[in-house]
Amino acid sequence: MKYLLLPLLFLSLASCLDDNSSNPAPEPIDYRAQNEEDIKLYIEENELTAQRSETGLYYIIEEPGDGNQPTATSDVTVAYKGYFLNGSVFDESGEEGATFNLQQVIPGWTEGIAYFKEGGSGMLLVPSHLAYGSYDYLGIPGGSVLIFDVNLISTN
Repeated sequence: MKYLLLPLLFLSLASCLDDNSSNPAPEPIDYRAQNEEDIKLYIEENELTAQRSETGLYYIIEEPGDGNQPTATSDVTVAYKGYFLNGSVFDESGEEGATFNLQQVIPGWTEGIAYFKEGGSGMLLVPSHLAYGSYDYLGIPGGSVLIFDVNLISTN
């Protein structure tokens, strides 16, 4: 009997361990088609002229700039304002800008900032698959289209 008690104790302890199999992570949702529709509608309603890249990023170059053009691995200083399609601002750098490496930002920025030269400005309309995907991230709801007004101050 005492030899049976030890395996039963072990089994009961093992069954109490949290094994994520009962709570798997939710499957990601592909928002590409919905984001595409939403971006096109935003462009139309705001009478914008935007270009679309092969990845689905929309961008508007208001001022191309005349300085150096960054690459996907450049350090850049960018003044920006980030907001949702409804105009609600979620982030802003201020006029002095923020400095970062383009490998450390969302893919929409890595691609989009490289379309500008120093002194350039415009807008990036970033679908969720080039931002934070289908999951909530620091106050940004999953599946969100993100819009950024950008001014490329410098590139190193």
